[in-house]
Amino acid sequence: MNWLLPEYIADVLPHEAAHIELLRRAVLDLFRVRGYELVMPPLLEHLDSLLTGSGSDLRLRTFKLVDQLSGRTLGLRADMTPQVARIDAHLLNRQGVTRLCYCGSVLHTLPALQASSREPIQLGAELFGYAGIEADLEAIRLMAVVLGTAGIPASRIDIGHVGVFRALAGAAGLADDVEAKILQLLQVKDIPSLHDACEKVAEPYRSAFLRLPELYGDGNILETASRELPALPEIASALEAMRHLQTSLPELPLSFDLADLRGYHYHNGVVFAAYYPGFPSAIALGGRYDGVGKDFGRTRPATGFSMDLREVARLAVSGKAGGAIMAPHSATDSALASQIEALREQGEVVVELLPGESCCEGPLCDRQLVENDGQWTVRETIGD
Repeated sequence: MNWLLPEYIADVLPHEAAHIELLRRAVLDLFRVRGYELVMPPLLEHLDSLLTGSGSDLRLRTFKLVDQLSGRTLGLRADMTPQVARIDAHLLNRQGVTRLCYCGSVLHTLPALQASSREPIQLGAELFGYAGIEADLEAIRLMAVVLGTAGIPASRIDIGHVGVFRALAGAAGLADDVEAKILQLLQVKDIPSLHDACEKVAEPYRSAFLRLPELYGDGNILETASRELPALPEIASALEAMRHLQTSLPELPLSFDLADLRGYHYHNGVVFAAYYPGFPSAIALGGRYDGVGKDFGRTRPATGFSMDLREVARLAVSGKAGGAIMAPHSATDSALASQIEALREQGEVVVELLPGESCCEGPLCDRQLVENDGQWTVRETIGD
């Protein structure tokens, strides 16, 4: 059965491919008019370069192979963000703010979700060179605009800040293994096991770790956290950053989750995730990841977001299934040929039948070009 593809790998058929491509063009144009420049990193790189700044978060998700030219280990990219950080730090080497965007296939060793593809089309935007909260604000607002443009506006955008947990872990003097265990339990919100893991943690930090999973909800949670968490400067700064986002984005459905530690070893500030009804996980993810460019020769502030364009296209309302116009063969009719070209210049899809072809087998034709009194006009139905 040579036609079978590997598990969680699938072809994209014409209608879905057309919708993905239309969305790709629309979003890249949206990025362009906001000053984000398109980059196209290679599909494979030296493994160390692909994993820079991500630690073990990407290592298990990355396919590896040996380069027959150099003998070095290569990786098929599982995330384009480290590649874009490399381009900013090493190739462009600009001093000020740089805005970059990208769209391309990535490959995962395992699917992120049970029904997900192992070959997502990762689309995203990154802002380098600005450490202020205004950059995070721009990234969150841009993510929301992209989802709205795709026809799937976010029903909820969760905001977190990894600095809260990092400050508590540092002040409590946690051993590495204890910190890793508490981090894991917070991520899955396993409260009973969290109580056991925190048993020997000194107060007030034990109570703070146990309280984090409950600090979830609207902006009032930030004031609750300010009252109940230890008065550490890093926590105060993180809460102030989230208050600023709340005040600056009243048009968005923001909520706050102080136990959202996704990408903890990668991110170092504000993190955010957008959700859409009926989808079992976040439809878009982002956050601040300062310093990833250090291994490429230059430490730079950075923030951004990404999403799987295939999933976005699948969820988006695509409108009509076809919308093409069926036309007779025009080789011997110059008036017909001119009308076909005029319609195509207007953006219409016109399928010109070949001699002997009786119907439109490709795009779903819902209209027909017919002759009436020597004039070629579009009829809204298909008929004889």
